[in-house]
Amino acid sequence: MSENGPAGRVQPARPGDPSRIGPYRIIGRLGAGGMGTVHAGVAAGGMRVAVKVIHPEQAQEPEFRARFRREVELSSRVAGPHLVPLLAADPDAETPWLATAYVPGPTLNQHVTARGPLPEGSLYAFAAATAQALAAIHAAGVVHRDVKPQNVLLTPAGPRVLDFGIAHAADGTSVTRTGVMTGTPGWISPEQYREGAAGPAGDMFAWGALVAYAGTGRLPFGAGAPDVVAFRVMSGEADLDGVPAPLRGVVDRALAQEPGDRPSAAQAAQECAVLLASQVTQVAGAGPATAVDMVAAAWDVPAGTDPSWQIPADRSRSKKRLIGSVVLAAGVIGGLAGGVVALLPGGAAKDTHAASSTASAAPSSPAGPGRPSARTAKGDTASRQRNADDGSAATAASWGQARVAQGAGEHDVARAVLHDEGVVAREMSDGVDFTPEAVRFHPSRREVYLSYRLSADEQGTMYAETEIAKNMCLTVRDVVLRLHPDLTYRKYVLVKTASGHDPEVTWEDDFRTDSQCRSAADDGTGQDTDGATQEWEPDDDGLSQAMVPSTDSAEIRVADGAATKIIASTNGMRQKLGTDRVLGNQQIAVGFDPADSAMYVWSDYVGWTQEQAEDWAAMAAGKACRALLRERASAGGSWPYYRYAVANLGGSGYLMMRSGTATTVSDCPS
Repeated sequence: MSENGPAGRVQPARPGDPSRIGPYRIIGRLGAGGMGTVHAGVAAGGMRVAVKVIHPEQAQEPEFRARFRREVELSSRVAGPHLVPLLAADPDAETPWLATAYVPGPTLNQHVTARGPLPEGSLYAFAAATAQALAAIHAAGVVHRDVKPQNVLLTPAGPRVLDFGIAHAADGTSVTRTGVMTGTPGWISPEQYREGAAGPAGDMFAWGALVAYAGTGRLPFGAGAPDVVAFRVMSGEADLDGVPAPLRGVVDRALAQEPGDRPSAAQAAQECAVLLASQVTQVAGAGPATAVDMVAAAWDVPAGTDPSWQIPADRSRSKKRLIGSVVLAAGVIGGLAGGVVALLPGGAAKDTHAASSTASAAPSSPAGPGRPSARTAKGDTASRQRNADDGSAATAASWGQARVAQGAGEHDVARAVLHDEGVVAREMSDGVDFTPEAVRFHPSRREVYLSYRLSADEQGTMYAETEIAKNMCLTVRDVVLRLHPDLTYRKYVLVKTASGHDPEVTWEDDFRTDSQCRSAADDGTGQDTDGATQEWEPDDDGLSQAMVPSTDSAEIRVADGAATKIIASTNGMRQKLGTDRVLGNQQIAVGFDPADSAMYVWSDYVGWTQEQAEDWAAMAAGKACRALLRERASAGGSWPYYRYAVANLGGSGYLMMRSGTATTVSDCPS
């Protein structure tokens, strides 16, 4: 299911294709295969995703459904900079599905077919990155079992390993029919052919063949009938002519007949990282700071086309929203932080959920909402411009000193900003022509810059720049604080460019202290500073964010205390609720959405009637409201959360039951 057409080009939807799967709008197809169809989807915030949906006839088979459920469980364990993360899934839906981040780029198979083998520098980067990806998979206790050119994407920043369609646990537990061979001929290890054994060493055999194919453009065991290829694998030698001599040693060992003679993925990653460092040093004169940087520095593969997705507008919202069962996203989205993991074994991914209280610990900028800069400000708004840490405002000169992205974290920021601003550009009203151009970084000033072109009348310009700034603030805040908290940036700057004119800094603000990006959203209509008067509705994005495990001590303490009280009260109401068993943390949970300063309470207990669920939600909402007020009184102004929402799992998704703003105890539900 991984061959997604020409470099991921979106194909038109077909009759009968769904318009929505879980929380995602479906706008077309990316590909299809034996297991099902891969749809092009869009999250509420505009992020592009790939949604794999199982064929209905296969979903009716209990064995196949169990296998898919196992795939989702195993995929949720794995995170790393050279993997494609699982975002959400519902293996128990009538038609099971899972969603991953959309990653542009051709597969290795498509690239080699169109352009031939990888150049030598890129080959070293490819070998190191894919070995590290397998090391992350194996460290999580998972075996991929289908390592092949169709399952590696060549993105602009380097390779990504994907498709855990037949992954299984390294401890041997799996859900497959006895005697059924899984894998692809030519990429199956000798021991799997002989004994049906598929372990980490089998993945390494396939990795050796993969690197050989990437470096030579030839199948290392040739083509032909499956039994002929199998005979060559078990009795012949791989064709390694053309593999660079320094790399050939580790590849040759990976292709050893005996599993015990092969290097582990971590060992191969370390050897390849050393070889890669030598290559980068020869070219650049000095190696980059991290091994992820080395992959990016050595990577010289054409990005290919990544055409814009035609995303239809979707502004409809309901008071109570059903969303797909994205419980498994809780342990996964934080895995995106693995983008900063060093390639050498021993680097550890950081699974973080940055909180506003964490941000507030950083040095603060002068008070006052961020506004358009003096160069394009209207009225007196220029006087409210924020300054950098050194007291100076951003200028065209500081923008000129800024550099392009370096390292996985900065690359993630740049890609996210350009993607999200591209969505804004497509949704601009008639008469407004907005084009995002480039993202740059000024480490010493701790600033992230977006340059853009904009053509509109005065009113359209004010509207557009407000939207651009709000989106920039939200995107940079999310990626830096939640996914890459090691980055020290704290300020975003917008720079307007135009032919024949000098660049202008049009907006700047501190995204760390402006926790709700309110100053960017404020168009001068007099929004209350605490945001309480702004209409808010709980939604799928907020609940998904709340399901991401937090690492902030205050959030963990408050969530644990609230959950304990809600669970105790729930069990105390068993007779009224008709609950036939004692519930616990497996059925009731609490989490936080920093973007909307909201606490979410949710339950997946499905035994309640609608009236009973309403009674439970009223109780849970009261507990959540009072928990927020207690923490606000204790922590003072540093506690950022003042909203709450309660959701219950229904037959087809989470139903938002109660929501509100924690203002006073008397306002909390009783």
